Amino acid sequence: MAINAKATQDFVPIKEVRDGIVILKDGGLRAVILASSINLSLKSYDEQKAVISQFQSFLNSLDFPAQIVIQSRRYDIRPYLETLEKRLGEIQEPLLKIQTREYIEFIKKFTEEVNVMAKRFFIVIPYSQSADTQGSSSKSFLPSFGNKKSAKEQAEASFEEQRSQIEQRIGMIQGGLSGIGIQAVKLGTEEVVELFYQVFNPGESEQATK
Repeated sequence: MAINAKATQDFVPIKEVRDGIVILKDGGLRAVILASSINLSLKSYDEQKAVISQFQSFLNSLDFPAQIVIQSRRYDIRPYLETLEKRLGEIQEPLLKIQTREYIEFIKKFTEEVNVMAKRFFIVIPYSQSADTQGSSSKSFLPSFGNKKSAKEQAEASFEEQRSQIEQRIGMIQGGLSGIGIQAVKLGTEEVVELFYQVFNPGESEQATK
């Protein structure tokens, strides 16, 4: 009995990633920003209220949708342990050597009993032409018969126009978060590809941390 198997690409809504911009199969664009975090527990009550109020004002100032994504993954402690093991071999003082060895064993035991998680915060910024815009400029998306180069140029011009719009949104997000004390950086093409690879292949990421 024949089984109609679909390729993995059929389930991924991404067409391509260009200049850090995700181009979806439906023509929409997405930009991904990596944002730093603020530890509110280290701030006073008044400082906490001020940060929350500023963040609320920032959200209310946006005139477009945005998605906040928190990615939690088990922290890979192996590089840190390897560094400690290397230093252990260089220590000559007997007491310090014993203390370092005990510390290494403590870290190993602690990470075996407790999952130390690393969190990353992303903001996904969308952009797609509105129905009115698509209706008024639908002719520009029709292929020019006998002139493939013209159709390609039109598609490129459309992408540049949309990218300009999404870049403005990126600037608004970065400026608003900067006022709160949060650094925000737009991901490049390689970083976006790596991020989505991890999202669609979570098993491989988990195996890499073991």
